[in-house]
Amino acid sequence: MANKMTTFSRTKLNERTFDTVIYVYLTLITIVTLYPFLNVLAVSLNESVDTVKGGIHIWPREFTLDNYKEIFKYDNLVTGFINSTSRTIIGTILGVLSSAMVAYTLSRADFQGRKLFSTILVLTMYFSGGLIPGYMLIRDLGLINSYYVYIIPGIVNAFNIIIVRSFIDGLPYSLQESAKIDGANDFTIFWKIILPLCKPVLATVALFVAVGHWNSWFDTYLYNSMNEGLTTLQYELMKILQNTSMGSTDPDAMKGLSTEQLKSVVSPESIKMAISMVTIVPILIVYPFVQKYFVQGMTIGAVKS
Repeated sequence: MANKMTTFSRTKLNERTFDTVIYVYLTLITIVTLYPFLNVLAVSLNESVDTVKGGIHIWPREFTLDNYKEIFKYDNLVTGFINSTSRTIIGTILGVLSSAMVAYTLSRADFQGRKLFSTILVLTMYFSGGLIPGYMLIRDLGLINSYYVYIIPGIVNAFNIIIVRSFIDGLPYSLQESAKIDGANDFTIFWKIILPLCKPVLATVALFVAVGHWNSWFDTYLYNSMNEGLTTLQYELMKILQNTSMGSTDPDAMKGLSTEQLKSVVSPESIKMAISMVTIVPILIVYPFVQKYFVQGMTIGAVKS
């Protein structure tokens, strides 16, 4: 009896030790994950001149909203926000739908060109014509100074198609056979059977596509930089950061400035952190809605070839 009690006590002690190690580990992971975000937030809310001194961690030393006010002074920011939002919504819908359609076609065992087109699709992930041929193609398609340059080139993505196709390959093919016996055509099978079952992987792909569209600014720089009506939020924030970086925040250069003049100085570091927060917050708002699908979609869709 005593031996049983000793064994039981040891088992309980081992379980508690294991639980303690797990809790400590998860706590450390949480701190490591949250600290960079909290640091960016603190610097963005800290007075610019004080930021130059350094030493800010997770709480602003001199609280101010001037960094955000400085950003929103620019006239094209609203236009950029509207364009970025619209391209993200439209581009995500079309990108996810097209990826699902192509993936469904390539997943069909009765599709004769399945291996050939899959190989061509994979090759596009490793080889490309480069920046200049890409620009020439966009120019010849008449997409320069056009809103469609944000949407059309990114509709089909090889990586997203492979992820969705791998997920569809894991679904029982008997579901499609049963639907065919009941008289359903390919479009009905895709729309009413495949798409509802693919919600996890489609949510994952949607997040990838949305983040890509939201963070994109280089296509604006290449193709639409001369048209202010087609500017994007990221491009405008990049210009603000460049303009701010031209100003001097060297402590020696600021010694002769008055108190009022010092208050008007904006450091590139503070603006950079404020810009980071402006770009991160919309994605943070969207992410909780797709999180429940994200892990499942990546786990099931990425483990198969």
